[in-house]
Amino acid sequence: MRTLYCFILAGFFMFSACNNSNKKQEAVQNNESEITEQSDAINSEIFEDTNTAYFSASGTEPFWNLEVSEKQIVFKTPIDSIKMPHVEPILAQDSNVKLYKIETESTKMTIQISQMDCTNAMSGKVSPYSVTIEYKKGIETEFQKLEGCGRYMTDYRLHDIWVLETLNGKTITKEDFPKEFPSMEIHAADNKFMGFAGCNRMNGKIFFEKDLLRFTKIATTKMLCEPNNKEAEFLKALQSSISYSIENNRLTLSSPSGILTVFKKVD
Repeated sequence: MRTLYCFILAGFFMFSACNNSNKKQEAVQNNESEITEQSDAINSEIFEDTNTAYFSASGTEPFWNLEVSEKQIVFKTPIDSIKMPHVEPILAQDSNVKLYKIETESTKMTIQISQMDCTNAMSGKVSPYSVTIEYKKGIETEFQKLEGCGRYMTDYRLHDIWVLETLNGKTITKEDFPKEFPSMEIHAADNKFMGFAGCNRMNGKIFFEKDLLRFTKIATTKMLCEPNNKEAEFLKALQSSISYSIENNRLTLSSPSGILTVFKKVD
């Protein structure tokens, strides 16, 4: 009888120890899962912030950084970080200057972005925009003024190869471009493009700002084209476009008068 009792007692302790071990393992797994989810959420937030910023600027003495996105404006220094809601800028009438005026319960700030070559004081790198920031926090009576350089972040989705589908509202045909349909490859990182205009090779630069896309400094080879070739019409449309949209693997270029061209994305 005593032997049977000892056997039952030993079995109970073994079951209890096994059960506790399983619970500990489940707790560790749940904790690891929670940490992973939190890490993914943080990474997702960082990725989203990075991709939605359309303008970035920085300066020295003291070091500071500015990012402007569709939803918010983030200003950082080594000892501070200020997040403010996005506001639409005031546009100058006679030059490419934008003025953001932001006021929250804790901060007042003005940001002036001017299209003017700007050289970083430490690296010597030249940026296309000069930035001036004036701000104060809380009960401070004087604004602190900072100066630096910035640039617009060209939409990464433009970086691809595009083949023309429609020109001035009409689907193109072999009669319009007997040799080959116009196409272009856009390099968003350095704001350049190259391609085929329908008869001649072409290349040039793109000018990008928020909601603005222009094709500039277009150069072509000088080959003789067929009489019915619409290369000239295509180049005129390309130079006239000032805005764009990307949807369903299509790049649409427009002007105030309407849609000028539609391109299809190709691999």
